[in-house]
Amino acid sequence: MSVGDGADGPHQGQPLVTGGTALEDAEAAIVLTHGRGATAQGMIQIANEVGREGVAFLAPQAARKTWYPNSFLEPVERNEPGRTSGLRAIGDAISEANDAGIPTERVMLMGFSQGACLASEFVARDPRRYGGLAALSGGLIGEDVDPDDYLADDPDLEETPVFLGCSDVDPHIPEERVHETADVLESMNADVTKRLYEGMGHGVNEDELEFVSGMVADLVDD
Repeated sequence: MSVGDGADGPHQGQPLVTGGTALEDAEAAIVLTHGRGATAQGMIQIANEVGREGVAFLAPQAARKTWYPNSFLEPVERNEPGRTSGLRAIGDAISEANDAGIPTERVMLMGFSQGACLASEFVARDPRRYGGLAALSGGLIGEDVDPDDYLADDPDLEETPVFLGCSDVDPHIPEERVHETADVLESMNADVTKRLYEGMGHGVNEDELEFVSGMVADLVDD
């Protein structure tokens, strides 16, 4: 795994919370990344609303419930080593699924808020075919999004399904960053669905959960 490799960071050695179908019996998996101040167990509860038989849930826990200290809109170096350590935690969870015989193309990433930012960044930094990306109220990390940082060497997400859901007035996630994230991932050959919800605030709604539920069903139905 190229993303997040290196020395152990603050999130290595933290629990990997599981749910859904037991990993050894699963056909597919969802790696779930929680928001700031939240827990892996909380993401398992969300996954229970969209899960299917045959899908394992793997939720890394951030140290002190926070993946990185500052806004995702700050310069990247101000969020180290948490950002890199969080990316590694995602990679380690994917490796757990791979070791159980689940290929990466049947591993979906799903995150909310800080976790959505981290999951988006992971997929963009390690492009290949994933089972999907559901980024709920999040986007690519950094003060600015420079497509050249992501699009060198002709990266290919091989039509990975991506869902970006966010409020148009989210106090933490500017609408423009959602558009920028969609543009980068589409340029990497992802199949992107973007939905902005008028006046929603910072949260998850039923429409998002319904769409993500369909993405999860596709992991085991195809």
